[in-house]
Amino acid sequence: MTSTLIAVADTVFPSLDPAREALAKVNPELKIAEDASPGNILAVAADAEALLVTYGQINAEVIAGLNNCKVIGRFGIGIDNIDIPAATEKGIVVTYAPVYCLDEVSDHAMALLLSLARKVTFADGLVSGGRWEMPAVVPIHRLKGRTLGLVGLGNIPQALVPKAEAFGINVIASDPYCPDEVFQRMGVEKVELDDMLARSDYVSVHAPLTPDTEKMFNAEAFKKMKSNAFLINTARGPLVDIDDLAAALEAGEIAGAALDVLPSEPPGTDNPIVGRPDVILTPHTGFYSEDALLDLQTTVASDVARVLTGEEPKYPVKPS
Repeated sequence: MTSTLIAVADTVFPSLDPAREALAKVNPELKIAEDASPGNILAVAADAEALLVTYGQINAEVIAGLNNCKVIGRFGIGIDNIDIPAATEKGIVVTYAPVYCLDEVSDHAMALLLSLARKVTFADGLVSGGRWEMPAVVPIHRLKGRTLGLVGLGNIPQALVPKAEAFGINVIASDPYCPDEVFQRMGVEKVELDDMLARSDYVSVHAPLTPDTEKMFNAEAFKKMKSNAFLINTARGPLVDIDDLAAALEAGEIAGAALDVLPSEPPGTDNPIVGRPDVILTPHTGFYSEDALLDLQTTVASDVARVLTGEEPKYPVKPS
């Protein structure tokens, strides 16, 4: 059986064996780029029949250089690193994994909410520094009866809803694209963004990154939030203006923030929120579990194999 050349733009996986197994029916020959620069991606992908990518930028330049590509598989939920119109124009199918890591990211968002609300990491820092002082952590408010506002009501925030409700937290959401029947099925009140910001004790961000949503959490948004509210972002780093967040925290416009994603990763030494006691940072680990990584490779590689064998993929990206 003739082998099928499949290029890998970049990978975060310790092994690509699960992907190879899912691609077995096309007898894959995987070639991994030295790095995710356009030139090195095209060095392995120019004549490949498929391209697998995690964080690499598959822009119009890269797509123009793909001579034989039928499908691009993105190891992840978001697709903002792929030029979808360019791929569509060239007849290349793009697939992704919209139902992967739902448990992990919603668990992580809930863990960050709890850590903020109960000041867990702040208190740990005090004790580690030799301070056993309950008064230093006041005030802390009861979770029951508080309000969580969700920015977006897609698959991940839908998984978060029952977890928050288990603590007695009321959930509201703002999502102009989510059908009303989803709100009704979830028992979540649909509100406008400004109303959600004004009412929420915790705001959890689950919006996609688009030109319209970039820096949607800026100085203006923070002024609309409660002064004792907390911001949680497990979606995309550029959704939050970091300088404006630091200024809002400094001015007491909001009480704290927990971010798993940043506009620039890792953060530079001049990042104004690193080291703040009212901020929790995790290194883009919300998606992670051993189980999720296996699901991710298998889901995307299986769809790539489907396209290469003339079948319809389960999770195609629909051109806008």
